[in-house]
Amino acid sequence: MNVQKPAPLKARTEIDRLVEEYLEYLEIERNCSPLTLRDYKHYLTRFSNWFNQNFRAQGIENLDLGKVKRYRVYLARFLAPNQERLSLITQSYHVIALRAFLKWLIKNDYKVMSPEKIDLPKTESRSLKFLNYEQIERLLSQPSLNEERGLRDKAILEILFSTGLRVSELTSLDRQKVDLKRREFGVTGKGRKVRVVFLSQRSVGWLEKYLQSRQDDWKALFVRIVKKPENIFDDEKVRLTVRSVQRIVAKYGRQAKLPIEITPHVLRHSFATDLLVAGADIRSVQEMLGHKNIATTQIYTHVTNKQLRDIHDTFHGKGK
Repeated sequence: MNVQKPAPLKARTEIDRLVEEYLEYLEIERNCSPLTLRDYKHYLTRFSNWFNQNFRAQGIENLDLGKVKRYRVYLARFLAPNQERLSLITQSYHVIALRAFLKWLIKNDYKVMSPEKIDLPKTESRSLKFLNYEQIERLLSQPSLNEERGLRDKAILEILFSTGLRVSELTSLDRQKVDLKRREFGVTGKGRKVRVVFLSQRSVGWLEKYLQSRQDDWKALFVRIVKKPENIFDDEKVRLTVRSVQRIVAKYGRQAKLPIEITPHVLRHSFATDLLVAGADIRSVQEMLGHKNIATTQIYTHVTNKQLRDIHDTFHGKGK
């Protein structure tokens, strides 16, 4: 009988230790969200693996612009398991993480290159995608309401449009935290920023119908459809994932034959533009979206252009 030897453990390098310390700093001192920690760990682990493979005998203090250029070439040529290359925006995220890591090292008296020397990749500006009212109604009418799955998906679409939630905020919701009578609940968003979220009367109605169709006492607000729920003992195993909700939304977008690919973030954009078109002030929209800076919310002010043009046409040249 042949006994397979375990694979040798990878030796932990100095840069691995520093990356681990930096992630602990982000978690404890900066109070970053689990998603931010996951992303930074992914980007910096890729960098440390590349650096260790190519410059194992050297430390991070030997990083210079020449090595950074080689790393950028590596990112540009990197192939994912599906044989797709990294997008420019994803490459940019890797560089942003590296610059932040170097900034932390300098703050802690490590002699490393200045992060300001590393330029960010130029990326194409992405147009803001959102749906008008008729398109929203077409999307919301797609789920079949004769089954629990359709009621769940209908509630998901209605709540995403009603609240402007990020998809990760939606999937983390628990039943007992949503006050259906007051039509509101609290949510912790990016940067651990807490805000109150309000539900429309319509979304509450569909959420109630979905919850009434469920025959379980799981705490998650949105769960997978399970044939034998009595065999599930861990609530978290049935909670819908971010990827699951993205697939659900995309499916109904294709079904509705809409002109753009529909994602939960498109519904978030649609929520914001709907409010602004109706006359909501930008500061209120900022609070409802959970944006830390008003500049982030100002990308939505494109929807007021027509209103400004109408005012210009009505009043310009009429003063006497």
